[in-house]
Amino acid sequence: MRLIVLALLLASPALAATPPVAVTADPAPDAAHPATLVAAVIPSGDGALNAVVYTAAGAGPHPTLLLLHGFPGNEQNLDLAQAARRAGWNVLTFHYRGSWGSPGAFSFAHCAGDAAAALAWLRSPAAVARFGVDPARVAVAGHSMGGIIAARVAADDPAVIGAFLIDPADFAAIGRSFTDPAQRESFLTGEVRGDMAPLAGTSEDKIMAEVAAAGPPLDLVATMPALAGRPLALIGASRGIGFMAEAAATAARRAGAKHLDTATLPTDHSFSDMRIALATRLVTWLAQFGR
Repeated sequence: MRLIVLALLLASPALAATPPVAVTADPAPDAAHPATLVAAVIPSGDGALNAVVYTAAGAGPHPTLLLLHGFPGNEQNLDLAQAARRAGWNVLTFHYRGSWGSPGAFSFAHCAGDAAAALAWLRSPAAVARFGVDPARVAVAGHSMGGIIAARVAADDPAVIGAFLIDPADFAAIGRSFTDPAQRESFLTGEVRGDMAPLAGTSEDKIMAEVAAAGPPLDLVATMPALAGRPLALIGASRGIGFMAEAAATAARRAGAKHLDTATLPTDHSFSDMRIALATRLVTWLAQFGR
């Protein structure tokens, strides 16, 4: 049955269509209002976020995407940022506090606060004026841990126009699985141990305790009713944790989602061999909001 569903997904128009121009070709330069890249530091809680703004060409104002990486952030999906910018979107991406040199202490709770701080910063008068942000058209996207963080921040902020979740992680479900010691050990050795080097102010024990105690704020399925009234994409990976995206999609449908894009692509958690397909999904999804 799963093979039949996968075959139908692979045959769907969104995957079979020629990739959008923004995915495969550079736009004509705009000499008056060129695309730029600007580094920024965004205050957040006990630390700060080392950030980069990819500004789209043109006078603006531009719709803007907040792009959130996973744990610890080895795959930053910056090819998606570039594709979205070519499609006319500004993109803000950052390192959570306590990660990759951003000052402060890392935790999953802090990551959610960091995403909220980044959204507020994007909508500030200074950012709107400097980067040509349209504060009424801000969407979020996130991969893995960034997927549940994107879902969380969108659920808490009804002004977010939509969420694009890439093989999102459900930490509440993972935490519940720890009742099986083998599952706990598998997560510790496979997902946490070895990934701590870029992180500060935390430890393996703290990470594992936070996952074990994760409740509604980090429950992917439980966030779906709050997102069901807005455009939502759940793009899973068959060799990753696509089953979590599928469970969330089922919950979104039950909550009455009307603008739902779902697929499980035959790739790994990082979409290593389907980057064009993933960028096509994102750019096609963004197009519904205009440019």
